[in-house]
Amino acid sequence: MYAASHGNPGARAHRRPHLIHRSWFRAVLRRRRRHVFPGVTAAQVDAIVEVEAGEIRSIGVDDFSARRMVPAHRELAPQGVPLASGNVQISLLHRKIESSGVLEAARRLGITLIAYVPLRSGVLTGELPTDRTMVAQLPSQRCLLTGMSTKSRGRTIPLADELGTIADAHRATVGQVALGWLITSYDDTAAARPDASKPHHADEAAGAMKVARSDAETRRLADRSTQATR
Repeated sequence: MYAASHGNPGARAHRRPHLIHRSWFRAVLRRRRRHVFPGVTAAQVDAIVEVEAGEIRSIGVDDFSARRMVPAHRELAPQGVPLASGNVQISLLHRKIESSGVLEAARRLGITLIAYVPLRSGVLTGELPTDRTMVAQLPSQRCLLTGMSTKSRGRTIPLADELGTIADAHRATVGQVALGWLITSYDDTAAARPDASKPHHADEAAGAMKVARSDAETRRLADRSTQATR
């Protein structure tokens, strides 16, 4: 098991890379983390490779395209510091990694993709309304956070229904089925990072690994997902 530390050394580090060493890197090292996966930008890669040998064992990046991920991997490799992870958005409602080249690059370079908002801020938990009238009454901030509108929510209803059917069949939650699809659909390349502000959230997320879908259920989810993201 690895502990991931995520942060941003601040806008000034883009212009003055040495500030990386003075900010949260040192704070993380004081906590004696052996593996650090900071969210960095391309402008900070040069500063990271200058870190003294032994301080940083592995690196992660935030929302890198394949075009940015490959050179970052190439810059880090001579220092013996692997580019270990990429923080990207992946879910049944966001599968752009499959067509953007990110998934292919990650598999080729041995980089783990860490999916943030894998439940699309609650859309894939079954807790949000499916009725279009109720969706229209949701606060604008919630709609912005979830990327949901009456039109887009209408497209997700078949997917939500399928998730509910599979969840009932396996005595699982809708969220567990959605997470289970993510962590099993990309071999060992993708891992999920669901929000877990309370212990029972972590317990529920862990339960996703126990949901054994049939091949037919997996195909139906993929089909509904494709329809919802068109």
